[in-house]
Amino acid sequence: MAAVGNPVTPSPPDAVDPVVRRLVFTLIVGALAVIFDTTIMSVAIDSLAGQLHTSLATVQWVTTAYLLALSATMPAVGWAQAALGGKRLWILALALFFAGSMLCAAAWNAPALIAFRVVQGIGGGIMMVLMATLVVQAAGGRNIGKVMALITVPTALGPVIGPVIGGVILHFGDWRWIFLFNIPFCLVGGWMAWRNLPADRPSAKTRPRLDTVGMLLLAPGIAAVIYGLTQLGGTDGITSTKVGLPLAAGVALLAGYTAWALRRGADALLDIRLLRHRPLTSSTVLLLLAGAALYGAMLLMPLYWQQVRGETALGAALLLIPQGVGTLLSRSLAGKIMDRIGARPVAVIAFAVTFAATVPFGFVTATTSNATLMAVLFVRGLGLGAAMIALMGGAFVGLTRDEIPAASSISRVAQQVGGSTGTAVLVVILQRAVADTHTPATLATGFGDAFRWAAAFNAAAIPLCLLLPNRADTEPQPQDTSSDGQLAEV
Repeated sequence: MAAVGNPVTPSPPDAVDPVVRRLVFTLIVGALAVIFDTTIMSVAIDSLAGQLHTSLATVQWVTTAYLLALSATMPAVGWAQAALGGKRLWILALALFFAGSMLCAAAWNAPALIAFRVVQGIGGGIMMVLMATLVVQAAGGRNIGKVMALITVPTALGPVIGPVIGGVILHFGDWRWIFLFNIPFCLVGGWMAWRNLPADRPSAKTRPRLDTVGMLLLAPGIAAVIYGLTQLGGTDGITSTKVGLPLAAGVALLAGYTAWALRRGADALLDIRLLRHRPLTSSTVLLLLAGAALYGAMLLMPLYWQQVRGETALGAALLLIPQGVGTLLSRSLAGKIMDRIGARPVAVIAFAVTFAATVPFGFVTATTSNATLMAVLFVRGLGLGAAMIALMGGAFVGLTRDEIPAASSISRVAQQVGGSTGTAVLVVILQRAVADTHTPATLATGFGDAFRWAAAFNAAAIPLCLLLPNRADTEPQPQDTSSDGQLAEV
């Protein structure tokens, strides 16, 4: 709380409040554990299969189980925040992630590791949604672009540093250090959250009842769709039972939830009537459709260097650093521009830049200069960083404080489903393109085909950006200064 008698110098209207900056820094420390864990695991699957003496198909569940738990948890975060308060829920989520990390490090075989990853996924799913909710609520709708530039720091840092850390750990140490690496972030992040986050304990009278029917429809529906998408590679396509059954079940559950939620209205687990709000709807659609353009291509790039150029996992990670650097550099400028003229022009330019920097990968060979590709990746990173600021920030423009938790869950779920869709589609395209190839030259041709599809998906997203708001909301929400919602000055 602010000390009595100490004058507080007001921030300029176009600057992020220092209290919000402190809140963001506190949340980032904890969120880094989730981001680094996810990106480190992206290079660890092959090594885990060998060290755990099991098949690659079994070890893939280490990632799949985490992803399913993460996605299934996200819809309930708004209810949990209303029931427990943001501070207590954040600390609880960090504690779950800490416990999951310790258990994963102590796992004695692959099934145990898979089970403990579910614990991690539950904690991570809560944190990824709650972080955006707490910060946007604290900012009161002001300077959303700049706020998004701040809270996406972990997302930008993870792909740069995570794979490198993973490569170093696997090269010099035991796989258990992949999970022990999370511990300092959890402990320091928990202490900072206890000290810095504002107390917002809800009263017993305002605690909502859990929409049990909605939870039983929505959570497994999302998980089933994502599971079906993750199984798309290596099968006969969508007609395969392994893919078609979970996808059909997931779509049926989601349709059932839609009918249920329309009847329940504001009492539903996620109030889907919020999708009447055009900025949220357009951002959600773009997050779904941009998966193939943004996330799918990010999977192809390290595979190209490993399978065509013979690089190690660490070598491929180092070659991808320029893209991460570009992502970091573009965030701040994109946030400032978005606050001045809106998300629409930022998104259009960002997707155009990303498209232009993806096209060269459609013509890669087994001998294309690494220096040239790294320069192109830097430009692509600039577009990626700006695109995510526009899409994530645009979702919150014009919403009230009470609508932000549901909007945060909707946009995060869309991001997860979109990423899974994009990855699955491009993996299938790549597999078909390289099915009968054995030499680096022919493999490179197959990768070129997949990259051209990624560029096409990117180009298709550009006109959809015109659905985003053209200018930032000029009427920010009043900040909640009641005793339950007061911002803490620490």
